[in-house]
Amino acid sequence: MRRIKWLATAALALSTALCGPAMAQKPQFINVLTGGQSGVYYPLGVALSQIYAQEIPNAKATAQVTKASAENMNLLQAGRGELAFALADTVSDAWNGSKEAGFPNKLNKLRGLSATYNNYVQIVANADSGIRSLADLKGKRVSVGAARSGTELNARAVFKAAGLSYDDLGKVEYLPFGESVELMKNRQLDATLQSAGLGVASIRDLATAVDIVVVPVPAETVEKIGNAAYQPSVIPANTYEGQTEDVQTAAIPNFLVTQSEVSDDLAYAMTKAMYENLSKLAAAHNAAKAIKPENAVKGMPVPIHPGAERYYREVGIMK
Repeated sequence: MRRIKWLATAALALSTALCGPAMAQKPQFINVLTGGQSGVYYPLGVALSQIYAQEIPNAKATAQVTKASAENMNLLQAGRGELAFALADTVSDAWNGSKEAGFPNKLNKLRGLSATYNNYVQIVANADSGIRSLADLKGKRVSVGAARSGTELNARAVFKAAGLSYDDLGKVEYLPFGESVELMKNRQLDATLQSAGLGVASIRDLATAVDIVVVPVPAETVEKIGNAAYQPSVIPANTYEGQTEDVQTAAIPNFLVTQSEVSDDLAYAMTKAMYENLSKLAAAHNAAKAIKPENAVKGMPVPIHPGAERYYREVGIMK
């Protein structure tokens, strides 16, 4: 009996050696934390999960709907995801432990994978609301994004720089993009602030249903925010139906963030697979066209994951 068991063990070892380590690996779960389905994170997260399922051996990849940046950082810290989209200021607040931003403790497991594209603060009002400037938001019904989301933190920063507080508004709603748009269509909201890539589906939908005004965030207001993550930028004319002129606003970089419990090999594989399939990401959403290897580590608010660093050194992005 002992000899039979020994022969079975030896046969298994020989089989594993002949098949190679890839055949012996357990399934590798990759949960990509995104945002609401009406935003940009979600379609890009779905595309990434599909790329990983195809390109990484034994990968079981999924894209999870979340409340976006802030929740994503907390989920990563808790080990409930392998990769997440988040805004630069939220990542920085999470890493440094900003109580005001909803992070009473430093999230020390966060690691950077790559820079991606810029979010643009997009304040959109019903044309018949009379809102044409930030000051006109006083007394109006405004959705500022899900509570403690990256969008809502952007709203707080922009309003404060413009000399506004939530108390100045007639009503504040903490809603994701899609719900905000539905309330605007029904004239239950006057304006919505959405921090997203250009051409976000929710605002495109709104602009085809009602006449809109894109409210400018002047460069001097952006500078008053006093955070290097916020840069003056422009929403180009004709980004949305009825928007015939460029509109000034603030741009904030987005990052893909992972966590320290993700192995070096997996972080390397995720980074490599993404950069070798950028055309598939761009097909999922135009915002991905802004993802460039040469910008991958610029402005990263957290330490680069060693696995991602290995890829960047391999291709000459890092020395």
